[in-house]
Amino acid sequence: MPTWAMLMFQDSASPSMEQLIFFHDFAMIVVSMITALVGLNLVFISTYKLTDRLLLQSQITEIVWTLLPVFILLSVALPSLQALYLLDDPFSPNISVKAIGHQWYWSYEYSDFQDIVFDSYMLNEASIRLLETDNSLILPTHSQIRVITTASDVIHSWAVPSLGIKADAVPGRLNQLMFVINRPGMFFGQCSEICGANHSFMPIKIEAVPMKYFIDWVCKMS
Repeated sequence: MPTWAMLMFQDSASPSMEQLIFFHDFAMIVVSMITALVGLNLVFISTYKLTDRLLLQSQITEIVWTLLPVFILLSVALPSLQALYLLDDPFSPNISVKAIGHQWYWSYEYSDFQDIVFDSYMLNEASIRLLETDNSLILPTHSQIRVITTASDVIHSWAVPSLGIKADAVPGRLNQLMFVINRPGMFFGQCSEICGANHSFMPIKIEAVPMKYFIDWVCKMS
């Protein structure tokens, strides 16, 4: 049986994911209220045999049921636009990384450190099935990070659910992601584009560490 955690979002590790979870919960509240209201109206109409002429022909009633959906749509649209703005909000990144999709593995290049280039393959025997990699993408916490995605063969997709990020890696085109990691830890993702027979075998593993340890790792790799 699935646990409750499997039916919900992963624990948020970035401000963008927190906004997405907030908007989802708010939208579900609105949808639940609409469903309850429509259900009560159906029950009332099917059980109440008499009709009220003043209610059916009331101008005030027509104005209310015309304006009410408008306000409901605005209450959903405004937080949605705010979340979209925050997801696409550009800033001056502290770290830039280029993620290149291949069939079927990822290559990473640190734009600020030309010497750090490596491939990331899935490990066949690992404690976390289909998600463990031989080389992790090391990123600092509480820093503005930009990931530029592209591909060398077919369309892939670089996605990490706990960070609320996803972008297609298209051959001959550059797409970028902007995010900040709130806490240290390991975060996993997968290619979310059907890119071929081994589509499910190119995972993404991010290891978020404090800036001090990230600098030590950069010095060790350079």
